[in-house]
Amino acid sequence: MIRTLAALLLTLWIPALIPPAPPRPEAPPGQINKARWVDSVMRSMSLREKIGQLMMVAAYSNKDERHVQDLERLVRDYHIGGVIFFQGGPVRQALITNRLQAAAKIPLWIAIDGEWGLGMRLDSTLSYPRQMTLGALRDNAYIYEMGKQIAEQCRRIGVHINFAPVVDINNNPANPVIGYRSFGENKYRVAAKGLAYARGMQEHGLIACAKHFPGHGDTDTDSHYDLPVIPHSRLRLDTLELYPFKELILGGVQSMMVAHLYIPALDKRKRPTTLSKPVVTDLLRKRLAYDGLLFTDALNMKGVSAYFKAGEIELMALQAGNDVLLFPQSVPQAVAFIEEAVQKGELKEEDLDAHVRRILSAKYDLGLTAPQEVAIEGIAQDLHKPVYRALIEECYQKALTLVRNEDDLLPLRHIELEEMASVSIGLPDGNDFQDYLDLYASFTHYAIDKEEKNNTYLYNEILANASRHSLVVVGIFDMSWRRKPSFGIPAESIRFLKELQKKTKVVVAVFGSPYALKQLEDIEHLICAYEETPQTLQAVPQAIFGAIAFEGQLPVSAGKFRQGTGIVTQKLQRLQYSQVPETAGLDSRLLAQVDTLMQQAIDMQAMPGGQLLVARNGRVVWHKAYGHFTYFGERPVTTRDLYDIASVSKVAGTLYAIQFLYEQGFIDLRTPIKKYLPELEGSSKGEVTIYDLLLHQAGLKAFIPFWQRTLSPDGQWLPRFYLNSFSVNYPIEVAARMYAHRSLPDSLKKWVIESEMLKKRKGKYPYVYSDLGFYLLKEIAERLLNQPMDRFLAQNLYEPLGAYRLMYRPTLRYPKTLIAPTEDDREFRKQMLQGYVHDPFAAMEGGVGGHAGLFSNANDLAKVMQMYLQMGYYGGRRYLMPQTVTLFSARQERTNRRGLGWDKPPKGDLYSYISRYASPLSYGHSGFTGTVVWADPSYNLLIVFLSNRVHPTADNKKLITEHIRRKVSDVVYRSLMEHAFFFATQKLEEQLEQELNLRR
Repeated sequence: MIRTLAALLLTLWIPALIPPAPPRPEAPPGQINKARWVDSVMRSMSLREKIGQLMMVAAYSNKDERHVQDLERLVRDYHIGGVIFFQGGPVRQALITNRLQAAAKIPLWIAIDGEWGLGMRLDSTLSYPRQMTLGALRDNAYIYEMGKQIAEQCRRIGVHINFAPVVDINNNPANPVIGYRSFGENKYRVAAKGLAYARGMQEHGLIACAKHFPGHGDTDTDSHYDLPVIPHSRLRLDTLELYPFKELILGGVQSMMVAHLYIPALDKRKRPTTLSKPVVTDLLRKRLAYDGLLFTDALNMKGVSAYFKAGEIELMALQAGNDVLLFPQSVPQAVAFIEEAVQKGELKEEDLDAHVRRILSAKYDLGLTAPQEVAIEGIAQDLHKPVYRALIEECYQKALTLVRNEDDLLPLRHIELEEMASVSIGLPDGNDFQDYLDLYASFTHYAIDKEEKNNTYLYNEILANASRHSLVVVGIFDMSWRRKPSFGIPAESIRFLKELQKKTKVVVAVFGSPYALKQLEDIEHLICAYEETPQTLQAVPQAIFGAIAFEGQLPVSAGKFRQGTGIVTQKLQRLQYSQVPETAGLDSRLLAQVDTLMQQAIDMQAMPGGQLLVARNGRVVWHKAYGHFTYFGERPVTTRDLYDIASVSKVAGTLYAIQFLYEQGFIDLRTPIKKYLPELEGSSKGEVTIYDLLLHQAGLKAFIPFWQRTLSPDGQWLPRFYLNSFSVNYPIEVAARMYAHRSLPDSLKKWVIESEMLKKRKGKYPYVYSDLGFYLLKEIAERLLNQPMDRFLAQNLYEPLGAYRLMYRPTLRYPKTLIAPTEDDREFRKQMLQGYVHDPFAAMEGGVGGHAGLFSNANDLAKVMQMYLQMGYYGGRRYLMPQTVTLFSARQERTNRRGLGWDKPPKGDLYSYISRYASPLSYGHSGFTGTVVWADPSYNLLIVFLSNRVHPTADNKKLITEHIRRKVSDVVYRSLMEHAFFFATQKLEEQLEQELNLRR
């Protein structure tokens, strides 16, 4: 009785302690509308139409009209819910999509299996890095952005679902079907990267699909051909394979794909997981509480089709709990089987309705409630936005993994101390890998094509030659993701690398599976690039030389190299190279206008050809060659070719020597130069200062044709000055078959010293641009350096910079076929000049003048200019102090626009080659042969323009009169996306005053 009373009191008391449940919130209007729409559609559908919504069939845009008609028939007669597109092209796919949507009573949803973007299936589209490559990234923000971009591209062509990401943990190197499709073997990183990818897609309108549940990573069987077995315990599955799926469920992934696997721990029957109710319903729906869409893997795969017949498979998949039947072998058979099962009660109609409601709800969220049509015009442009290409490039760069780096060799610093070679295994000679190595240093290249990868004789021949170099960079290409045989690395390659490393320093870059690294454990400098793509071939050389950093980490273990291994390096501030101007903040569409300008200049015969390089923020984004060596068009210009840069030699050569001496305290800018050249005592030049020489206000004449003094009245060479053959007394090579007497340099000096001075105005010499001043500056530099200036510059500037195509007297190193010709000189040298300096004064000096003589391509000249833009620093080495660069590049006086050695923009006026948009802080120089360099610190911008406009005659001034160089520079400035060059007038004046205050 007491117990009964106590129980009654508890019954009355306990509810009083429990607060009432809060009122159930009302569904938001959108959900109410969705429910109403789904209900209305469901009421209008027949049983067959409901079953049709479960079907997603395969479509191809590279097949014939009959295939499209068959698809239309399935849409009209069987009311299929959607299609998954495979091979084809984006425009063709969009056209077919429009036809199918027009035939559909309920709009179709369109899917694609695009794990690395549309490029996985469609031609003329972009491919992003494979997931294994993405597994090397430390920052998952790049993966989110990739998901966003793939979503934009998919929706642009009418795709609503992407069957990605793969969140299988690939912990079996022998896996034949997952491999590079996985983010790696670390469950936490796989989950985080998969979630970033999924969110990027879903937050931009594309349904993501996590696959392959419950985990396809640890198998050595391909479910396309047989049923893989996963023998692990439930505990192992729960703590490892299922972990990423559970994380993506919590993260809101909208769909999942169930794999064809046999997992005894989950279902004792030998039944594929796709057809297993214990897996799909009991585990995924109930225990993991997943309420999103469930797709089967393709039902034509042998993992299921080898064990069950068409129709039966689809019914079993539905009974297991899947929503969408992907790639049924026969839609008519599948519909008939399922229809009969419903009528017999083998499949409850309410269960069928639940699947259809889930599908319709997703379609509502996708906006598939009204007729659909993809806009065809502009698809190609929309799918190739520069921002897309920029991300692809950056992802590949960020993934590069430095696995081993003995003695911190990488990135290479003192490249002038090395004699370098490269070996490409699996690619022919002249590939991007070797070309990009050449951008940084001088290499001798060897190649073992893929057909020769087992040629012992060839390996031995290259071993003998390459081992003579102090450092050899080896790229391994044409690899495989199959464990056998050896991921595509032949035994001969391994033997070769081991033997080579015994003889010299070796850097090896693997362009394929990270599992292959197990065979290379003994290599002391080892890089993994994961894939062989144009982006990786271009990125690895840049990382080797420190233009970009190594940042990646191994996503899987390989031998002694554990997952997570990855040495991070620092950038050395060498020029980086990008194919996408937007990576440096320039608009590629606007920048492309320079192609038109360059071609117009060639067409009007303002120049036969040339080179143009544009760099911003240390990144070269435009590096092109145009036209030919001559107007006959027999030799196209390449970016490797050398041009006579004429007076650009002043700033690329002599000026550096003067700045070096200034920093060392050997010269004073305001001291009369007779202190450094005592022979000038008492001459009209003795009181001139270096400051005035650099500003071209030292009273020297612009130019004196001294060469005329060495010719007879009838224009022939005077024998006391020249012979047509070399001898002890005629050792100075002026041109081909033209040698000057050893006394000619003394004559030149005498003529310069005795040359007439300009008249002063108001007690001061006027500004007159003069070559004679740089002749004197060269004399001062060589006297104080105690060595020839060309040797000093090579040893202290060009070779450390890696500017091995920047030099005086280029024929000593390169054949004339690599050097653009200049003038057909009929007056002085009686020949077409090719490889010999155009300037007669510099030629009489043996090709090394203070004002002219340098030859270069645009790339190596850009290295010098970038050093200046970086305030004297380049490649991990300081060449000048920042204050020196600032002082010399600043405008010095109000009545003279120039800096010390540098040209500057004219105030409030246009000039023939300087852009109207150049900032007051900018500086550069032009050359008589049709060259210009320009650096603008305000925008961290660099422009190098090379041409041989003086070919075949210097009388051709169209390049100057038509302002071609200025117009090209204007386009470059206008392409700046920030449009920062439009300063207010007041801002310009403030900068100008700041420069003037820098004077000493």
